Amino acid sequence: MFDFGAIFQGLGLGFGVAAIPVNILFCFLGCLVGTLVGVLPGLGPTATIAILLPMTMTLSPVTGLITLAGIYYGAQYGGSTTSILLRLPGEASSVVTVLDGHGMTRRGRGGAALAIAAWGSFFAGTVGTLFIAIFAPLLAEVVLKFGAAEYFMLMVLGLVASVVLAQGSVIRALAMVAIGLLLGMVGTDQNSGQYRYTFDSLELLNGLPFVPLVVGLFGIADILVALEKSRAGEEPQQTGAIGKLWPTRAEARRAAPAAARGTLIGLFLGLMPGGGALMSSFVAYSLEKRISGKTGDFGNGDPAGVAAPEAANNAGAQTAFLPLLTLGLPSNAVMALMTGAMLIHGIIPGPRIISNQPTLFWGLIASMWIGNLMLLIINLPLVGLWVQMLKIRYRYLYPIILIVSLVGIYSVEYSVMHVYLTAMFGILGYVMNRWKCEPAPLVLAFVLGPMMEQYFRRAMLVSRGDLGIFIDRPISLFLLLITVALLVGIAAPHFRSFRNKAFAE
Repeated sequence: MFDFGAIFQGLGLGFGVAAIPVNILFCFLGCLVGTLVGVLPGLGPTATIAILLPMTMTLSPVTGLITLAGIYYGAQYGGSTTSILLRLPGEASSVVTVLDGHGMTRRGRGGAALAIAAWGSFFAGTVGTLFIAIFAPLLAEVVLKFGAAEYFMLMVLGLVASVVLAQGSVIRALAMVAIGLLLGMVGTDQNSGQYRYTFDSLELLNGLPFVPLVVGLFGIADILVALEKSRAGEEPQQTGAIGKLWPTRAEARRAAPAAARGTLIGLFLGLMPGGGALMSSFVAYSLEKRISGKTGDFGNGDPAGVAAPEAANNAGAQTAFLPLLTLGLPSNAVMALMTGAMLIHGIIPGPRIISNQPTLFWGLIASMWIGNLMLLIINLPLVGLWVQMLKIRYRYLYPIILIVSLVGIYSVEYSVMHVYLTAMFGILGYVMNRWKCEPAPLVLAFVLGPMMEQYFRRAMLVSRGDLGIFIDRPISLFLLLITVALLVGIAAPHFRSFRNKAFAE
């Protein structure tokens, strides 16, 4: 079942690739930028990866993906620093860490809370890396048996799951999916050669470019939203006593089992489309709250309330790569950006990536463990520096971010049209934010839409137009039943109230 010899051989190959000086350097830079992004509220890893995506196009595929991955899981680490010290979440997945993390800071145990968060994240990252290394080859073998019908239903399931787990209104999330599918149809029809929604523009014959869309929706839109919310003279909150960086034995005994439980939750929720780090941290914290009951001091400085969500969000961030690398199915907006980066480099994510691109696959996995080790070094000794970074006002940062974004967009294909598209999608993203529409389902639908159309047409060709092919095949039927169950669940009042409560908390 598990070929551990092949797994260890693959990891050996991966560490050989990841340990190349240029990959070590860019892994470090990615982790450093990710930590900074996690510390600074409002920017987020999605917007940062979107902005820096054009710059990674000049790197080799494995180096570029290692850099982007470092930004992603680095942000999970960095977000805990300001949550604990300033009661100011730098990253959405660190929101629940505020409750007990800042509670420990008020007691003069902020340093211990930072150490618990860092070591819990490192443990979760290590386990997550091993989890991917062990299960990815097995899952890839299973997926190789999929036909066009199975792939189509898998992608439909992914989009429906992203709607269920999207924040806010389900109707708005469905609307975002519909818009994403329509945007994905722009360009030349692969079967008939007909032009669709190109408006006589030669630039759109190959479809809407991915990079301007994501930079606009996440990067430019985030700048507009942040400028609207910013107030002149606003200063960051003052931090409490950091104290010693090492937890006591009692704190370690409370934190260790909580980190293990959080890791387990993150491993599996990270696999779910739309799940990832945010949902993992919430579920892990809720579980610890139930386990604690009325005993202890949960919610006011309990180490378990720090260890569980921090381990869960990092494990969820790691295992989110598994569906991408084996199924070719991005599970969240960041993974959709990673998919776009692979496609731009001419790499098709999916089960054959292990055999066709072994250096990229194993190198990326090995870099995750190296990156997690680097993040321990970056986060704990440099706590004071990250707190000082919060004193930089946003009005000094946004011109730099804007210039980097537009220069990066123009440098991809030296097209002014791409700059105009970026501005257009930036305005669209701002309007979506005002209407409380989450852009993640739109990006997932934009990436998956063309592939869904392709697999649907292949299935129809195989079955000669008979829709029964989606029911006749056992795996396709199983995926269809799960999709229907999720749709029924959305309509159930009990599920809707639980979903609303979860996101409200």
